[in-house]
Amino acid sequence: MARLLNKVTLITGSSSGIGRAIALRYAQEGAHIVCTDLSPTARSQVPDEVEITTHDAIIKAGGRAIYVQTDVSDAHQMERAVQTAVTEFGRLDILVNNAGLSTDTRNPTRVHETDEHDWDTILRVNTKSVFLGCNSVWGLVGGLGAPAYCASKGAIVNFTRQLALDYAPDRIHVNAICPGVIYTAMVRDVEEGSPSTMEALRRMQPFRGLGQPDDVARMAVVLASDDASLVTGVSLPVDGGFTAH
Repeated sequence: MARLLNKVTLITGSSSGIGRAIALRYAQEGAHIVCTDLSPTARSQVPDEVEITTHDAIIKAGGRAIYVQTDVSDAHQMERAVQTAVTEFGRLDILVNNAGLSTDTRNPTRVHETDEHDWDTILRVNTKSVFLGCNSVWGLVGGLGAPAYCASKGAIVNFTRQLALDYAPDRIHVNAICPGVIYTAMVRDVEEGSPSTMEALRRMQPFRGLGQPDDVARMAVVLASDDASLVTGVSLPVDGGFTAH
């Protein structure tokens, strides 16, 4: 039986990478999907992502989905996306806060070298857009030359705990997934901008390989399903053992 049957789900950053994988996997499990992103088209060059938008792929497969253009750093746009979900489907059951960015992964810097505008942009997007949050293992451990990104992701770990406590009386589950090094457009930026950093990351993987977006999506299904009925406030690494170091 589909584990997310008729669950109305809003997913930010759904056009590519992990967000797209979660949207497709949730739709396979019976959820109705509200896809949100700056653009419906993927920023990556992955053939499957470029050929068809996420919401069109879901509809083509027989599911229900809509797209709402949304900048997650703008509260009014997020409110509009939520209202659209309620208007279209009658309610909102699951919110997946996946959208995020990092400029310092393309150009690794130490904190005193970090541009203030870049710092503010990363913190605004990554911390204002958080109940299933797609975080990062860089919120659990230190990273290589990514102070703003690590600070923003570390903030989400504790924010997840706080939200879980605040909304527990309403039986609302708030959890975060912390992907390891997953082969997405952001990781390809690292690969192109700093091959030495990418090689160091590969060497640190206990499973000796990078994860794929669907590895994260499968765990996102578990945390949003009744299988996780007693789980809230956790930040779950999906990292091939990266944080076991």
